[in-house]
Amino acid sequence: MASSQSTTAATTSGQHELLIIGGGVAGLTAATFTARAGIETMVINDGETVLRRNAHLENIPGFPAGVNPRRFADMLRAQATRNGAEYQTGTVTELTGSAEKGFTATITGGQASSDTEREADDESKPTRELTAGQVLTASFPDADYLDEFDIDIRDTDGKQYAEAGELGRTGVDGLYVAGRLAERYHQAVIAAGDGAEAAITLIHDNDIPFYNDWVAPEGYWTDRGREVPPGCEEIDPTEQRARQEAAMAAMQEYFAAPHDQQQRTFPSLVDDERNRLDWEP
Repeated sequence: MASSQSTTAATTSGQHELLIIGGGVAGLTAATFTARAGIETMVINDGETVLRRNAHLENIPGFPAGVNPRRFADMLRAQATRNGAEYQTGTVTELTGSAEKGFTATITGGQASSDTEREADDESKPTRELTAGQVLTASFPDADYLDEFDIDIRDTDGKQYAEAGELGRTGVDGLYVAGRLAERYHQAVIAAGDGAEAAITLIHDNDIPFYNDWVAPEGYWTDRGREVPPGCEEIDPTEQRARQEAAMAAMQEYFAAPHDQQQRTFPSLVDDERNRLDWEP
């Protein structure tokens, strides 16, 4: 499995194994799975995800009373980067290439190394390119950058949906699609599941032994004379306690105080007297 140490995006050009376009629920969930499977993963996020404009997030497993959407988004990103994924902001304006020759994404604005969601709005930043062997796209609602590829795009009410085949495959070798861009239901839990499904499809397509990402107690397999399955691990009681304590400490830190960002209102509401158009990071 990938290292549990936190990483930050420092690469602004060069070859990546996987480029994930879209840092919302689907994209970050996919990144967690691919990074844990040992695939070098770069996430490119275009500004603010719709999730952050919610007032309170309901219907998420594990949060009986709901959760602050901005807190949840922060936790998703931290989980992906903690497991080895890199993260940049910016807008992908063009995607070219193929799995055989490699894909090239042209990116405008944003930051090659970013700590805030809104930096992708900075169009003064120079255009840059990133190349990758494979691409998983989970952006929404713009799919113009996919024009080069033989993928059906459905345009309705100003939103674009890309055809998604079996388990996130598009029919273009090395190119996958997930989440709202694939016209999945507009629920965070659906986006997370769809991102995970597309990521696991990609992992299997790369012939990476990755059983089911299961951490089991010491002896679960080995005491029966079996080998630990690929992608799994056994941990002894000391390590189990250490991970539980680290998990509790992290959750206590996340929820020690209210989130410091208010939700924004819909971007079309230019004059918002309640000051919900922007916030200080």
